[in-house]
Amino acid sequence: MRHDLSIAVVCSSNQNRSMEAHHLLSKKGFRTKSYGTGSCVKLPGVTVDKPNVYDFETPYEKIAEDLRNKDLSFYTQNGLLNMLDRNKRIKGKPEKFQQCSEEFDLIVTCQERVFDQVLEHLNEREQVSMNLVHVVNVEIKDNHEEATLGSFVIYELVEKLSNTEDPASDIDTVIEFLEKKRNRRFLHSLAFY
Repeated sequence: MRHDLSIAVVCSSNQNRSMEAHHLLSKKGFRTKSYGTGSCVKLPGVTVDKPNVYDFETPYEKIAEDLRNKDLSFYTQNGLLNMLDRNKRIKGKPEKFQQCSEEFDLIVTCQERVFDQVLEHLNEREQVSMNLVHVVNVEIKDNHEEATLGSFVIYELVEKLSNTEDPASDIDTVIEFLEKKRNRRFLHSLAFY
């Protein structure tokens, strides 16, 4: 029996890692949304010390337009324009997790710092429904290749959980299995809405 889990994938800027996983999970039929926890959206610039910085309200198309105007060749070559093209086909703009009021069964983060920010936000806000949410971190380096590989790890986690008898009870077993199989450490915590 496949459980219809509600899933959020969260990284810092809602651009690369969370969107790659959002794309894959949606293609596989899972109810998925994605978010960022940063104060703003940051993308690599032509130099390391000058990132491109945008508000979370900036549509993916506007970000792509800005980068094309700045240096079409550079941003095509480094893959940012392709990434933004994928993103705008999924949704219009990046979304900030701290502004989301929706409840999820599972929140998967892509970095330990983001995991901490998600838990901090969930624990600081007023708990209304007291519905349980599992928060799991799958550490993924922020580059295109690792985002793709990481999205398959997240997919495997979600697929295995959705096919268990009781996802809430079986999550520790699934995580333990994947930690051994993938030779990586997952973080797991609980919070309430």
